[in-house]
Amino acid sequence: MGRYITVSTKVRRELKEEAEKLGIKISNVLRRALEEEVRKEKLKRLERKLNELNNILDKINMDSIISGIREDREHR
Repeated sequence: MGRYITVSTKVRRELKEEAEKLGIKISNVLRRALEEEVRKEKLKRLERKLNELNNILDKINMDSIISGIREDREHR
């Protein structure tokens, strides 16, 4: 298991009390919410990088690549 640190936040007293009455484990909810937010941000960043790469790949002439591969195979 990884190393843990304590992260704290302030919430309205009424909200905390209501969550406790309902049997909600606040630490579990916060942990899952933070994990989900981190996952979403990683996906956003990955999507931006993929879009950047797509812009670069769109500039590549596939016909040139295909003909280059064919020429290389013929010379073997």
